[in-house]
Amino acid sequence: AVIADNVGDNVGDCAGMAADLFESFEVTLVAAIVLGLAAFPDRPAVGLLFPLIVQAIGIVSSIAGIYLVRPRSETESGMRTINRGFFASAGISLVLVAVASIVYVEDWRPVAAVALGLALSTVIQLMTSYYTATEYKPVREIAEASETGPATTILSGFSTGLEASVYAILAIVGAIVGAVIIGSGEGLDFQLYMISLAGMGMLTTVGVVVSMDTFGPISDNAQGIAEMSGDVGPRGAEVLTSLDAVGNTTKAITKGVAIATAVLAATSLFGSFRQALLNAGLPLEDVDIPIEQPGVLVGLLIGGAVAFMFSAQAIRAVGRAAGRVVFEVRKQFREHPGIMTYDERPDYGAVVDICTRDSLRELLTPGLLAVLAPIATGFLFESAALGAYLAGAILTGQLLAVMLSVSGGAWDNAKKFVEGGNHGGKNSEPHKATVIGDTVGDPFKDTAGPALNPLIKVMNLVAVLIAPTVVALSDDELLRFGVALAAVAVLGWALWRSNRLGGVVLATPVDEPSLPNQPDHHPTTSRPST
Repeated sequence: AVIADNVGDNVGDCAGMAADLFESFEVTLVAAIVLGLAAFPDRPAVGLLFPLIVQAIGIVSSIAGIYLVRPRSETESGMRTINRGFFASAGISLVLVAVASIVYVEDWRPVAAVALGLALSTVIQLMTSYYTATEYKPVREIAEASETGPATTILSGFSTGLEASVYAILAIVGAIVGAVIIGSGEGLDFQLYMISLAGMGMLTTVGVVVSMDTFGPISDNAQGIAEMSGDVGPRGAEVLTSLDAVGNTTKAITKGVAIATAVLAATSLFGSFRQALLNAGLPLEDVDIPIEQPGVLVGLLIGGAVAFMFSAQAIRAVGRAAGRVVFEVRKQFREHPGIMTYDERPDYGAVVDICTRDSLRELLTPGLLAVLAPIATGFLFESAALGAYLAGAILTGQLLAVMLSVSGGAWDNAKKFVEGGNHGGKNSEPHKATVIGDTVGDPFKDTAGPALNPLIKVMNLVAVLIAPTVVALSDDELLRFGVALAAVAVLGWALWRSNRLGGVVLATPVDEPSLPNQPDHHPTTSRPST
């Protein structure tokens, strides 16, 4: 199970989050290019090329920022060292973008919008550090709550995530309002272009952000390997624990940045959705979203509910897969007692295989939910309800994603704080309480929270793609209802299939599905002791 955890850190926190940030980068870039053509009708090349220039500047500044991540002394905080590279990269980006904006665009407003994005990225980083780092009050309050048991530990961490989600959305609102003010007087297209440039500003430091995210699983795996080897002294263990705690914070920061960019990208895509409706022939007065109409309000409510169903499916899937891993580990201990005396080697591949197969199988329902829910809403309640659906999904998706990510990171670092010798240290009752909190937080911060980012972007893209068809079929109620009912039927089947599996699958030796390509006997039964 420990080996599977190390593998999971690599595929989840390295490859998974890097793919998420890459998707945010490209979605924001495409939205900025599309909106740039509309924002500069007399100079379309400027609106098209400036986002690409910002992207190129971001690559250069990220390389410089990563190079500047050098500790100045052995006692310097790892977070301080990483922050130095991040802020240096942001400063270099701002200077170079200012030159490009004044010289190429001949307008100060694009660099002001990019500066807003950099400011938002900085605020998200500092806010996330405050709520998840061991040096600050929230994590220490969770550690103090562990003195009275697991229940109060979980309550304290959950409330921390709820509080952080409010401040995060207020920061995003500030950036959006600032971009709108910068673009005021030039029309809606230019304002949306400024919002997309704010998103590009956040992502100019994406190289440093991905490096920060990768730092987390590297330090986590290093500590795990050191603990299993037993060859690391007290000083080495102290350093590794400290780096692991910093890694938990950097992972939480990465998730916060990804969530904020997803919201800005989705807001920019609203402009693309609006343009798609106009291009499909919908009159300008019908493009608005009249929330007072019942059908539109229904779309808003459905969109707000999707993030919760998506999170439920993701967390339940983790619980089922974890249950199968527990039973597999117990089975190996029962059938091969030599594992405990180091006479037999555990079958690591069986546990990794369970995690891999279950993750692929469980992906079906959340994936169908992201694609079919907007299709069903759009064809059943028409285009205005589809726009309201996106608004509801963006709002609840952002709030829920930040809450889950921050709660999980705070629980994890509360455990690290206790393991550092506080509140009784390792193997104490408070430590056991924080371990339970960390276990609850893992599917929060590593599964459901990060997965809400692509959910928001995928649903926005699906809405943009189906908008012309929804408008074209507005008079053909029979066909619209047929498409909507088909989508609802497939989605209902997927949810039934997922719920039919129940909670944790009791993978006993009798009813456990056989693993493919596995030998009949343990592969190391006859292996001599090493």
